[in-house]
Amino acid sequence: MKLTFLGTSAGKPTKERNVTALALEFDQDNKWYLFDCGEATQHQILKTSLSIGKLSAIFITHLHGDHYYGLPGLLSSKTLDKAFAPLSIYGPKGLKQFIECVMDISEEHLGYKLEIIEIKANTVLSFDKFSLKVLPLVHSVESFAFCLQEHNITNKLDEAKLRQEGLEPSPFYGELKRGNDIIHEGKEFVSSEYMLAPVQGRKCIIAGDNSEPDVMGEYLDNLDLLVHESTYTQEVYDALPTKFLHTTAKKLGEVAQKHHIKNLIATHISARYSQGSSYDAQMICDEIKVSYTDKCFVANDFDIFYLSREGMLEKL
Repeated sequence: MKLTFLGTSAGKPTKERNVTALALEFDQDNKWYLFDCGEATQHQILKTSLSIGKLSAIFITHLHGDHYYGLPGLLSSKTLDKAFAPLSIYGPKGLKQFIECVMDISEEHLGYKLEIIEIKANTVLSFDKFSLKVLPLVHSVESFAFCLQEHNITNKLDEAKLRQEGLEPSPFYGELKRGNDIIHEGKEFVSSEYMLAPVQGRKCIIAGDNSEPDVMGEYLDNLDLLVHESTYTQEVYDALPTKFLHTTAKKLGEVAQKHHIKNLIATHISARYSQGSSYDAQMICDEIKVSYTDKCFVANDFDIFYLSREGMLEKL
């Protein structure tokens, strides 16, 4: 499972960070998925190996501009690239009206099937490689987290055992995977005797803006990976004259530790934490680590992470 951060800033872009967008790829899959699409996301994609033509679905966490203003440009460029594969977009109520309004006023003819699905909290969706549950968050507008559960691998053969017993790779392997017993050179091979134990799928949550990470409750317990906003350090948040519904690094670290989350990536970083400022993103990381003892990163634009099937997270 590979994650490419296309934008990691909160609210507005900075010289180092664009606004929110995250690409997700699964092992042995030729498709990829986009979570949020802030302004200029298509520019960010051009700087990676990702192809708009292989984009399968887009998930929008909430309707604040830094999370979805990049959609019209991306959708239009997909046509110009002659990438006519169907595309689905999932997001809160109002998303369909926004996209249809832009396309109507600009007289844009996409040339491919675009399906816009407005979702609600607790909606469950199923895809080739994973299922997804929509979790409600606490923000100034309706905001979602997407809880992804990768499908278990249940049809893996014990090829070493088969070879040891005289059956080399062949179409017979496919029959055994499908649960069919076979006879080869007078010996019966019973499918169930050559299947390895299921490989457990990975579980992660990609969250939108949210002031209370603990609102996700049991879904956080022993999670393989949480990607969550950490807009401010506690000191900066406490000094704000107007409070916004965002999470501090202090609170995020405490919740991650409480639920024994295995890996944490903080994103959606306030523009205060930028080059030339007295604040930097390392302060976010340091504050999280006061409470959280497992692996933690603060994402930068174009950072790529890989989450292994054993739940190990590494920055590539």
